[in-house]
Amino acid sequence: MRRFLEKQDEKFYGRISWLIYIIKRILAIAIVGICVLLYQSVQWAWDNWSELSVDEIVYHLKAPLEGTGSNMILSYIVSCVFAAVAALVGITLLLKGLEHNNHIYRIIEIAAPVTALLAATTAVTYAWNELDLSSYLENQNTYVSFIDDNYVDPSSVEISFPQEKRNLIYIYLESMETTYADKESGGGFEDNYIPNLTKLSQENESFSGDSEQLNGGYALMNTTWTMGAMFGQSTGLPLTIPIEGSSMDTQDSFFPGVTAIGDILKDAGYQNTLLIGSKAVFGGRELFYREHGDYQICDYTYSLAEGEIPEGYYVWWGYEDQKLFDHAKKQLEEMSQSEEPFNLTILTADTHFEDGYYCKDCGNPYGDNQYANVIACSDKKVTSFIKWIQQQDFYENTTIVVTGDHPTMDKDFCDPVSKDYQRRVYTTYINAPIEPEQQSCRTYSTFDNFPTTVAALGADISGNRLGLGTNLFSSLPTLTEEYGVEEENSELSKKSAFMEKLTASINKNPTKLSEQEKMLQNQEDEQPEEDTATATVEVTPYDYKVGRFDIFISELSADEGFQAIRCAVWAEEDQSDLHWYDAQQLADGSYSLSVFASTFAFKTGVYQVHTYGVRPDGSQVLLNMSEGSIS
Repeated sequence: MRRFLEKQDEKFYGRISWLIYIIKRILAIAIVGICVLLYQSVQWAWDNWSELSVDEIVYHLKAPLEGTGSNMILSYIVSCVFAAVAALVGITLLLKGLEHNNHIYRIIEIAAPVTALLAATTAVTYAWNELDLSSYLENQNTYVSFIDDNYVDPSSVEISFPQEKRNLIYIYLESMETTYADKESGGGFEDNYIPNLTKLSQENESFSGDSEQLNGGYALMNTTWTMGAMFGQSTGLPLTIPIEGSSMDTQDSFFPGVTAIGDILKDAGYQNTLLIGSKAVFGGRELFYREHGDYQICDYTYSLAEGEIPEGYYVWWGYEDQKLFDHAKKQLEEMSQSEEPFNLTILTADTHFEDGYYCKDCGNPYGDNQYANVIACSDKKVTSFIKWIQQQDFYENTTIVVTGDHPTMDKDFCDPVSKDYQRRVYTTYINAPIEPEQQSCRTYSTFDNFPTTVAALGADISGNRLGLGTNLFSSLPTLTEEYGVEEENSELSKKSAFMEKLTASINKNPTKLSEQEKMLQNQEDEQPEEDTATATVEVTPYDYKVGRFDIFISELSADEGFQAIRCAVWAEEDQSDLHWYDAQQLADGSYSLSVFASTFAFKTGVYQVHTYGVRPDGSQVLLNMSEGSIS
């Protein structure tokens, strides 16, 4: 009996030993496979997306697999899954072959998973640091009082204007950066694409002290698109909203609890006017400027109604900057006849991404680099307009502010610029009646334009602070000088009870059409039945490596003589994400353009592509309806 029990014990412990042996082998093999898959996945992601962000990753994790391109899936399988399977098979065969060499077997059994684990940990740590996941996760759930503590409500500040009030001309230059100058002048390029604006800055005030190098404001969190930039420079606050950045045209009000520069000037007796060559309703610009300063809106729609442009005329975003400056001269001549001081705010558009609008005045000083040529053309137009102002009688009592709205969003123009270069928004104050108290080079953001502009009109600001901005003519340090750009951006990226209170009235699910939707809907509804103009449109498959699909347009109706070809592209059924593209003409007479996934936040799915021809009289005709996809 005793011997029988001993045998049973031996069998039991033998089975336990064998089970432990199998578990250890499976665990070692599994760790190797999983770690190789993780390591390869990180490498694959970095090879395919050079500008990978946490938001993009989160979006793709939430997006359904359906619709994802087979080429992208195949690439992942080949690069990652096959490597993991190969590692699994390899370690399995290796351990199997060493079963009878107990010493080496144990070394491999431990060394292989440890090595794989170290490699995977290194890759994940690299990705974690590059994406700054710690900050991202912290910011998603962290309330800070940075804005609450530093915001100075302009309605509570005593602002005293001089008895004879100065006029203001505030010029937003689309995507204009100090970066476009040469390195010697403080830019980032070998060539100086903005020599005239460089000289203008050096002869006037950019708060660079005794330095001849360009100085400008940093565009901080939520001020890096046009409406965000205009809001930031007008209120000293980031446009932190719970909806897509350019969707404020779907709202009934625009931060009614905020005091903007337009409010201040209106109360001081100024006549306020906004002049732009596109439709002001886009992005909520009309809503904001009407609500904050009762601006007269002179936009594309206004110019059509006043006969300033031909019926149906439409290029780029509406009409080009040459016409904008012509209209500005007319507007200034009329406004200067009034006894009231005036504020004319202007926004250019020719230098908008992608590659800008190449007008008839643009030459080719930089060869086939269209964006460089457009920037150089804008540089001449803007400075020519300013010289015209300086020759007018009203100039003596007028302050001019010339500023970029935000850094360019052109996908590759700044690729040659050093990664260490600090990109800033072009900023110059002209003919201000005061001098800076501090003669050293200032570090500032575009928030500081708000109080600085008020001070540049000769007004005295109690405390020299408005919003999150500081009067740069004073010696008071800016928040950017106090905290640094990185810390200030970090604080602005976190949640703020103050901002949530200001945005509580925003409708996150608006039912009315945005201006983008109306634009496309009206053009299709008004399409004459007798129009028979057509074109052949080829949409290429999505190229995940560069994140885009291309559109080629050919076989256009020969007798139409189109002056331009445009495409409307969208994915959402309600067209809420619609974007317009101007096609570039090729040597053979056909046209092409590229649609980048980044424009649509990398949303996967089918995209509608409607192609329009722009006739010489500016009217548009639908040529083709096609589809593309992002996967």
